[in-house]
Amino acid sequence: MTASVYDAIGGGYRDARRPDSRIAARIVAALGNAASVVNVGAGTGSYEPATTVFAVEPSTAMIAQRPAGAALALQAAAEAIPLPDGYADAALAVLTVHHWADPLAGLAELRRIARQRIVVLTWDRHGGDGFWLTRDYIAENYAWDSRRFPALEQIAAALGDGRPGGSVRVEPVPIPHDCSDGFLGSYWRRPAAYLDPQRRASMSNFALPGAPQCEEGLARLADDVASGAWARRYADLLTLGELDVGYRLVIAEL
Repeated sequence: MTASVYDAIGGGYRDARRPDSRIAARIVAALGNAASVVNVGAGTGSYEPATTVFAVEPSTAMIAQRPAGAALALQAAAEAIPLPDGYADAALAVLTVHHWADPLAGLAELRRIARQRIVVLTWDRHGGDGFWLTRDYIAENYAWDSRRFPALEQIAAALGDGRPGGSVRVEPVPIPHDCSDGFLGSYWRRPAAYLDPQRRASMSNFALPGAPQCEEGLARLADDVASGAWARRYADLLTLGELDVGYRLVIAEL
């Protein structure tokens, strides 16, 4: 993904994409004892731990929204990180790999700059099969997004390059029902949120050029929310505190 795309659509990301503390805790736990972290595809700095020494982000619009006191941002692409080999204990990439022009090249760069660990938060196209929104209302969006996200097997293979003692593990990240972040799966118990154009504008599934707009499916969702059909059909969800809609942490120990 080129920087110019997010320069155009990323203006409101800091307000709409507020990090959720429970997801942040999972990321911090995955980073373990890493004393220095490079956050790649860092955006506005969501989920960036205090140990971050540099953020790598190509978009000036996203860099401009980083809070005061955040780590210094290097304007660069994931595929060409301007840091030396083994620069930091850990490399972090949060919901960004699917935006890279060459994901495998970017993952190789994470491996190059990290000494101990790589943590990638991504989405598993198979884990999302049961999500009511993409299954029952916007299937064309699911198909489009599935083509953007590298398979977990590809990510694991790229990060686990046979280094002695290395390992890769995958952990599910269930999404809380009141998640404060605004990515696609965050409103699984709040269907009316998907009908808000401003909220959809912060989801690349809808905001990026070429993304399916799913007018017919969203119109059906609006009718079902208004009539109560959605609440009746998915009543079991209303009792859940969190749900697995396909988000995964890939953790590579180097």
